[in-house]
Amino acid sequence: MTRRTVQAIRHIGFEDLGSFARPMQEAGYDIDYIDVAERSPATLDPLGADLLVVLGGPIGVYDHEAYPVVTDEIQLLRARLAADRPTLGICLGAQLMAAALGARVYPGPAREIGWSALDLSDMATPNPLAALDDIPVLHWHGDTFDLPAGTTVLASTPLCANQAFSRGPNILGLQFHPEVLGARFEHWLLGHASELATAGISPEVLRQDTRRYAAGLEQAGAAVLTGWLSRLTR
Repeated sequence: MTRRTVQAIRHIGFEDLGSFARPMQEAGYDIDYIDVAERSPATLDPLGADLLVVLGGPIGVYDHEAYPVVTDEIQLLRARLAADRPTLGICLGAQLMAAALGARVYPGPAREIGWSALDLSDMATPNPLAALDDIPVLHWHGDTFDLPAGTTVLASTPLCANQAFSRGPNILGLQFHPEVLGARFEHWLLGHASELATAGISPEVLRQDTRRYAAGLEQAGAAVLTGWLSRLTR
């Protein structure tokens, strides 16, 4: 099997590829994490990797003055998306993709943190998220975005109309977290303890829901990713 490269831009250690890592490796990808606190995205060739994944994190697109890396990532994504190179964004990653495509990113009506199922869009062709039908997924965001021009909305929730979007076979943005591993969820609770306390959200409720739903999401998320990888054009 010809090996390919995936560069995964990581903002915080525990928000990694999670359950997505194994399907990527099984599909022939070698993973290179780009930890932005140590390695600037501005040094990357926007077209260099076979696949670029931009992961989640606790900053916002509009925090560019405090965190200049936001501007570097948007510039990287603009060049890559203009070339239609395979790109996946998760949570903050999807917001950065939306901004790079010219859409507005802004605070949502409320924080959406917890487990719930998506409302999948009816489409003429099969929805690439079909394996997630009736599967609770993890939501962990306060921001949302307008649907970028030229993209198709794939899923929504009552709090967030644009939970996922695609543009052709190569571009996929996911506002939710399909990649979370149940066995590593305590890292999320500890890492985001201040946010949970401020929002008045119980870690124990999240912990119990993760025990209930994570295994199903790991299986369904792997199916979504494997199907998407198989349809990429290069």
